[in-house]
Amino acid sequence: MSAVQVRPVSGHTGADISGVDLRERLRDEDVAAIRAALLRWKVVFFREQHISPSEQAAFARRFGQPTPAHPLRDSIEGHPEVLPIDRRIFDEEYGDKTARRDINGWHTDVTAVINPPAGSILRAEEVPPYGGDTTWTNLVAAYQGLSEPLQRFANQLRAVHSFHLPEGVAVSSKLRERIESKPLVSEHPVVRVHPETGERALFVSPTFVRYIVGVTPDESQRIINLFFQQITRPEYTVRFRWQKGSIAFWDNRATAHLGPQDIDHLEHERKLHRITLVGDVPVGVDGLPSRAIQGEPLLAAS
Repeated sequence: MSAVQVRPVSGHTGADISGVDLRERLRDEDVAAIRAALLRWKVVFFREQHISPSEQAAFARRFGQPTPAHPLRDSIEGHPEVLPIDRRIFDEEYGDKTARRDINGWHTDVTAVINPPAGSILRAEEVPPYGGDTTWTNLVAAYQGLSEPLQRFANQLRAVHSFHLPEGVAVSSKLRERIESKPLVSEHPVVRVHPETGERALFVSPTFVRYIVGVTPDESQRIINLFFQQITRPEYTVRFRWQKGSIAFWDNRATAHLGPQDIDHLEHERKLHRITLVGDVPVGVDGLPSRAIQGEPLLAAS
């Protein structure tokens, strides 16, 4: 039997996991129990797991293949699959803190590629003594919360996702050059059928969705706003208070998340390490897969 203990932390989203030491290789039954909790609660949290980047990567490999750290950003030295989430890096990339908060708003990771990551694993290295929380929302619950006519409407729609810079945003020349030299654009179903559970998720990523296909720009923006308001309703969310050694592991196919919005005025450092897992191509209710417009799939790190 598995030693994993699962304690849900909100009505729709999130569960604490205990009973395992991630410095050690997980038993198959523990992997199965964690996966089941992840599929049920969409994001799971571990505490007091003081592990190295190599141990984080070993944990990730029990659930899939790690991707390169990011299509447009650098990894930490010696670990091509580990992305540093570091306020100092963001300070270098974005000069305007207000714009940076907007760009780092609600999102599902890397939906500009044809096969967005299946999951993301984020580990805290340094965190402020207060502030800096991350919030997740359950896209399956958000879809289920729509009225039936709106569900039928959403089932038909597709949206274009891309990495892009909003008008007038000041960024470093390095980041701008990378975005412009490696455009990433994909068309995804607005409602995605989860490949493991068969659940339907309202697969809209506020930071990356550009427009709804086949409608006017004005209609597109109104539809997008409707769905964005739906996925960010408080009842579908969970907010996580980070501590050093905390880990969050989320199903990127069924969640969106919001980085901290309350620490730009604080002097405390915040540094985390993220690994993402190779994902499949989303499929809509009609059985049609996503379509790549520009860019390559996000495959396994070498």
